[in-house]
Amino acid sequence: MTAIQPGRQPTKISSRTLADLAREALRSGSIAAVAMAPFGLVFYLAGLDVNEYGRAVIQTFFGQASPGVRLGLFVVEHFLISWAASIPLLGLLIRFRRFQALAVGALYGAAFWFFINSLLLPILFNRLTPWQLGWTDIYPSLTVHVVYGVSIALTSRAFVDRHKFTLET
Repeated sequence: MTAIQPGRQPTKISSRTLADLAREALRSGSIAAVAMAPFGLVFYLAGLDVNEYGRAVIQTFFGQASPGVRLGLFVVEHFLISWAASIPLLGLLIRFRRFQALAVGALYGAAFWFFINSLLLPILFNRLTPWQLGWTDIYPSLTVHVVYGVSIALTSRAFVDRHKFTLET
């Protein structure tokens, strides 16, 4: 893979760097997937709706499966999304100073929630947006996504330091 930087020659990204990125996405993404859960559980126990679309995807494709199978699929889905969503954030984090990483992570989590959970998914599932439903539908999911971004920013510091200049585009 080649990264083209304005005003510079293309930089070859090594297969070792890509493998390290994949490992870090699995590592930090797994930690963030687990870090989100207690926040989601607290909101759920408080009677607030969290992860509506995760459940909706599993119900849409595997609605006839037993509840135990659906729960297992839900956990797999949660980790797959967390791993995939961590890759762009890892690419962003190498471009910022260490003290900026937490803000970048929080903003990434909020932006992910805004574009995916508050706009794209309601359209795909023909549901009202959180904006139409009100603050109690906004803040639980938004909080969980901000926790996700901050978690990636915290847990990926060694990776970011190692690859500060190798993945920049």
